[in-house]
Amino acid sequence: MKHIVTGGTGFIGSTLVNRLLEEGHQVVVIDNFSSSGGELLQHHEGNDSLEILRGDISYIKTQTDLHLKLTKAFEGVDTVFHLAARARVQPSIEEPVFFNATNVEGTLNMLEYSRHAGVRRFVFTSSSSLYGDTDIFPTPEEAPTKPLSPYGLQKLIGEEYCRLYSRLHQLETVCLRYFNVYGENFPTSGAYCLVMGNFSQQLSKGENLKIYGDGEQRRDFTYVGDVVEANILASESDKVGKGEALNIGNGDNRSVNDIAKIFIEHSQLTNPEIGIDYLPARTEPLATLADNSKAKKLLGWSPSADVTDWLRNHLKK
Repeated sequence: MKHIVTGGTGFIGSTLVNRLLEEGHQVVVIDNFSSSGGELLQHHEGNDSLEILRGDISYIKTQTDLHLKLTKAFEGVDTVFHLAARARVQPSIEEPVFFNATNVEGTLNMLEYSRHAGVRRFVFTSSSSLYGDTDIFPTPEEAPTKPLSPYGLQKLIGEEYCRLYSRLHQLETVCLRYFNVYGENFPTSGAYCLVMGNFSQQLSKGENLKIYGDGEQRRDFTYVGDVVEANILASESDKVGKGEALNIGNGDNRSVNDIAKIFIEHSQLTNPEIGIDYLPARTEPLATLADNSKAKKLLGWSPSADVTDWLRNHLKK
């Protein structure tokens, strides 16, 4: 089958592309290379089953050449995996209009191309950020959505567009709400770098680990391989297709301090002076914890990894 992966050169997207190619599919990647230089897909160079289109999905009307390429690329596509986004909560607060262009207009553009091309299913990458600072744990999909940032709101708008396209245009859609994804090739620099990436970068420089707030904020860390599996199952399941929102989270959580302690334990071998610098708290939820029962029921999905075991093994390499 032929599939499209937007944002396919990034951390999660490239992992999904690898899986699709391993299974013998034809893959078209659409990416503006804002999160990487494409190095995570370099090992596929010369693979006729992979096509990479460079372009910004936000501004297609001003890119005639890109429009023609996309129109051709969407021909015969079975599933669009829409991962492309301007990620991160804090930067979206500082530049909401810039983030909106990709996260809302870009999503709408991809839905439109999918509709006109007769794509069967559209799998949308959403986020647990749309729950905001909830007090319902574990958090089910039916919990109130109270985004704390433009990024969270933009993901909620993307979900609503998916549901609307399913109702109006019979385009099958499903929305996957990711919870704090980690795993091989996670970014260690740039705008898409999260807590483990920041800690890795600081450790490599011999710096103290920097934590915003008291470090007791807890996160549901979810393995990238499990996220990819959820995408594959979401593209295949006959129990979804009407814009359903599904939590893709491990179903347990760890504090930022817990993660920092593992990095510090590792650093003791080479630099016993490494400690923690606590900085003023930022706008973020105190905790995330997924109720993943719906994904288990509708997709037959289950998480497979434990973040502390994975991280200790990763740091030994």
